[in-house]
Amino acid sequence: MTKERPPTRGVLRIGHRGACGHASENTLRSIDKAIRLGCDMIEVDVQRTKDGHLVLIHDLRVDRTTNGKGLVAEMDLEDLRKLDAGGGERIPTLEEALEAASGRIGLILEVKAEGLAYDLYSIVRASGFTGPILYASFLPDELQHLLRADPEARVMLLLKRPPKDPVAQATGLHATHVGLRFDTATKPLVTKLHKARLKVFVYTPNKRKDIQRMRAVGVDGIISNFPDRV
Repeated sequence: MTKERPPTRGVLRIGHRGACGHASENTLRSIDKAIRLGCDMIEVDVQRTKDGHLVLIHDLRVDRTTNGKGLVAEMDLEDLRKLDAGGGERIPTLEEALEAASGRIGLILEVKAEGLAYDLYSIVRASGFTGPILYASFLPDELQHLLRADPEARVMLLLKRPPKDPVAQATGLHATHVGLRFDTATKPLVTKLHKARLKVFVYTPNKRKDIQRMRAVGVDGIISNFPDRV
């Protein structure tokens, strides 16, 4: 296998507190900011509203990232759209995010809850999205469902801590990528995953010294709030 170099421009995951030019996370403004920064991809989080719409928001509750309170799954889209997600931005639907990014930047779509996979894939396919798509999740069953919907899909198994045999877990799932917390990524582990033909992304190093260490261990992608440092 020919190991790819880490992307020189990185993957953007904009934090709510305004990293990278004060663009709040999971908003259309953050997608535009990532494009202007020259990122390869932007990572966004997908959940379902009470009335069945897929929207971009990280937490199960809206409290941290908006001026509202409550569970995303217990709110209709109309109610969510009334909330301020930072700087006057609204919580976007998945369809809006796909339209904003298509042909301009790749997307890492993190599945945040169970039961989203088939609808997520259906919306992506119907959108005619142009560009790289990588589905990611800490939920192996959701990634399995995505691969049933599209056996050619690129899926990334996210790991908080590497299990005893991360290669077996990832290959058993037929994942194409593994996402490691940056402080768990070591040269031997990355080499082991590469030998199994798995690409390795890390999340979320923001300090320059941590980003440089990740480049040194040979990862394929760096997900950071500060991709300009990558």
